[in-house]
Amino acid sequence: MRRYGKHTDEDDIRSRPNRKGNRPRTHIRPKHEDAVEGMVLTVDRGRLTCLVDGRIVMAMKARELGRKAAVVGDRVAIIGDLTGKKDTLARIVRIEERTSVLRRTADDDDPYERVVVANADQLAIVTALADPEPRPRLIDRCLVAAFDAGLEPLLVMTKSDLVPPDTLLELYGDLDIPYVVTSREELENGKAVHRVREELDGRITAFIGHSGVGKTTLVNALVPEDRRRLTGHVNAVTGRGRHTTTSALALPLGDDDGWVIDTPGLRSFGLHHVDPSRVINAFPDLEPGTEGCPRACSHDEPDCALDQWVADGHADPARLYSLRRLLSTRERTDGD
Repeated sequence: MRRYGKHTDEDDIRSRPNRKGNRPRTHIRPKHEDAVEGMVLTVDRGRLTCLVDGRIVMAMKARELGRKAAVVGDRVAIIGDLTGKKDTLARIVRIEERTSVLRRTADDDDPYERVVVANADQLAIVTALADPEPRPRLIDRCLVAAFDAGLEPLLVMTKSDLVPPDTLLELYGDLDIPYVVTSREELENGKAVHRVREELDGRITAFIGHSGVGKTTLVNALVPEDRRRLTGHVNAVTGRGRHTTTSALALPLGDDDGWVIDTPGLRSFGLHHVDPSRVINAFPDLEPGTEGCPRACSHDEPDCALDQWVADGHADPARLYSLRRLLSTRERTDGD
């Protein structure tokens, strides 16, 4: 039985609606040209706290970003309610190109990379000289990750009132890494803060270190109270609100003075993601000597051209030893 006559009108035919709505599907995404740029300050259970034109704005990731996740330090494009008022929620529609990415894995056998921070210029590796004891292999791993990411490392040694820094400085002296030594008394009177601050001005610095080394205490002393108040209810340093140090937190040093990013205390630092060929870039005195190396040279094998390069007097043997110590750190445990 024919339902319609010979001369059916298109308006008479019922079309099956789209299950997810009547809007036609398309792969063309909006450009969001009216989006405003912001900086991600912290991430907490799918909610991202962003700084937009001096205001704190809560946002969530747009579905169109797919699996791409924004992390602390990211520059993002945001639309929606940008007033920053209570119970408002904006939407992140684009993550801008990153200038640097600091990554780590849970261990050396884990292929899953975790992005620690984005767009940092410097990595401050904080270690106590005692209570707890220094962990040189963990420091080595952080250095390798910094060199791989293109970040300049800074070694910050705390609690020098308990143990002098000489032994640790001797271990890293050949790497030419800038360092700052602090004591508890100097933290209290502000002298240590002044020395550390000189290394941070105008830069975005991520602070990293295992629990108990005084990392967050140092960040607390570095960031003035009025700047900490900027982050309001998500400030881990002041202890207000429900934010905890299970996630990174970016804090401003001052107007155009730079940023510090406090990260959670480390238990391990896997280097599965690191390409050893990029670590050599942090050794400009050794890099030219790799031209004679065999393909895919690990720089720690009998045919490595660096041995002859050093023997010919082009570089200090201690520098080659330091390079190989860092490259071999994946074969060691963090507690070594």
